[in-house]
Amino acid sequence: MQKRHQDSSLYLSEQIYTTEKYVIPFIEQNATIVPGTKVLEVGCGEGGDLKPFADRGCYCIGIDINEQKINKGRSYYKENQPSGGSIQLLVENIYDKNDLGDTFDIIFLRDVIEHIPGQEALLCHLRNFMNENTVLFFAFPPWQNPFGGHQQICRNKFLSHIPFLHLLPKWLYGRVLKSFRENPNCVNELLEIKDTSITIGQFHRYLSSAKLSVKRETFYFINPHYEIKFGLKPRKTWSLITKIPYLRNFVTTSLYCNVGLSDL
Repeated sequence: MQKRHQDSSLYLSEQIYTTEKYVIPFIEQNATIVPGTKVLEVGCGEGGDLKPFADRGCYCIGIDINEQKINKGRSYYKENQPSGGSIQLLVENIYDKNDLGDTFDIIFLRDVIEHIPGQEALLCHLRNFMNENTVLFFAFPPWQNPFGGHQQICRNKFLSHIPFLHLLPKWLYGRVLKSFRENPNCVNELLEIKDTSITIGQFHRYLSSAKLSVKRETFYFINPHYEIKFGLKPRKTWSLITKIPYLRNFVTTSLYCNVGLSDL
C-alpha cells in the first residue's frame, strides 16, 4: 500500500496542494470565492481539501461517515488553523441530512462519487443544499480508465501496477486479489468500488435526471493530482477523443465538472 494511504499528514498535504492549485481555479471559472463564501464538502475524509478555501476566509463544513478520518482531521486542524475562515468537520451520512442550516455557495465532491452507492439519488439529494447560484463541483476517475478501480491501493506491488485489472468480471477479480493474498479489507473495498463504479455517460445521465446542468467540464488524460503524487504534469484528454463517449472513459483519468441547477 502506498505511503500516502498510511500517513494522514502526507495525504492531507497532497489534498491541500491539488485543491489550491487546480480545484479552486477550476471552480472560480463559474463562482466567486471571497471571505464569507459558504462551502460544503461531501465525503471530506480528513478535510484537507477544505483548508485552501478556509485560508481565503470561507466558512467550510465537511461531512463524512468515517469517524476515524474525521477525528484525524480535527486533530490536524488543532495544530494547523486556517487563516481567516473556519472548518467544521461532521461525522454524518449525507443522506441523513436534509438541512445544514443554510444553502451553500459551493459544494464539492473530489474523488468521492465513485465510492457512493445510489449516485443518482445522491445528486437529487444535493439539491437540498443548493440555491440558484450554487456551483456544485465534481472530480472523479471514470471507471474504465487504467486505474479506475483504485487497485493502486493494493499492498501487493505487482497487483497495484496492473492497469485495467478492475475490468475483470467481479468473481474473477475477487479470486485474483485473494490468490495474491491481498488484505481482506482491501479486497472488500476494491469489490465495493467495482459495485459503485461510474462512467462519464452515467454521470451525465444522473445529472439530467436530477435536473442539474453542466456549466463547465474538462477531461484530463493525466489527472492534476498526479503532479503531487507522481511528479507528472497534468494533460487534458485530446479534444477529438472527448467527443467519443465510450473511448473517452478509457483514456480520461479524471473529469472536472462544475454543475448548477437547471430548472430555475
